[in-house]
Amino acid sequence: MNEKVSVVIPTYNYGRYLGEAIDSALNQSLPPHEVVVVDDGSTDNSSEVLAGYGDRIITLRQQNLGVGAARNSGARVATGDFLAFLDADDYWAPEKLKKQLAKFDEDAEIGLVHSGFRNVSTDGSLIDECTEGDEGSVAEQVLRMNHKVYANTIVIKRDVFDKIGGYDTAKELHPSEDWDLIFRAARVTKFSFVAEPLLFYRQHGGGGHNNIPRMERAMLLGFEKAFGDAEFQAMRTECYSKLYLILAGSYLQTGNYPAFLRNAAKSIWNSPSNLKHFAGFPIRRLRRAKSVN
Repeated sequence: MNEKVSVVIPTYNYGRYLGEAIDSALNQSLPPHEVVVVDDGSTDNSSEVLAGYGDRIITLRQQNLGVGAARNSGARVATGDFLAFLDADDYWAPEKLKKQLAKFDEDAEIGLVHSGFRNVSTDGSLIDECTEGDEGSVAEQVLRMNHKVYANTIVIKRDVFDKIGGYDTAKELHPSEDWDLIFRAARVTKFSFVAEPLLFYRQHGGGGHNNIPRMERAMLLGFEKAFGDAEFQAMRTECYSKLYLILAGSYLQTGNYPAFLRNAAKSIWNSPSNLKHFAGFPIRRLRRAKSVN
């Protein structure tokens, strides 16, 4: 296993977590070829944190262009055969790179390996974990929103990343640039999966996925891109129905009932069978409330 892995860490005002992310990359049991940190216009103490690592890392600084642009900037200077992306507020288990690189040796057609992850609180306490993931040719699963590929767990071959053009940097696509990258990668290469929680995904309320209206706009843009290709038109109604169902559930959790009803109606319009799903919402919410109490 002589392949070189470049780790790319974008950061924007995450100085309070940044050191733990960098340390988790540097202290891998299979050391990375290099760690590239891209400071995307931070105004906090990120520069002081980065200075403390000296030449152990490569540091880039740019004006605030967004996480996709920061990842692309890091990838451009990286020299490894593989790219691994880590957000500055998350961190890795020590065996992550070793276990994922081993998967590439099993099948030359594999171009991306992802892993399970643990959701943790700001202090690292376990919330829950996911150890299920898709493998093989998964483009249709990604479109159906049935996929289990968390982009912050991936290791991707450099030539695959270059072939699909990296991250789409359109700001309107945030925070769905991860989904978009995964879908485009799934169209050109096979995926593999390590069924262990190798990423610690910190839940602190500041992530882009917590802004549901922004996520709705971004996913609709992502779908518009995806279904611009005639190859997937037969799946269009099914996939939009699933997207609206997910959005409806997200809005319901935040108490935005008009947005919930709007997306529920669109989901049912596309797939009338989803009426049964929405009719069961009150019962499921009551059961959850009882389990909490």
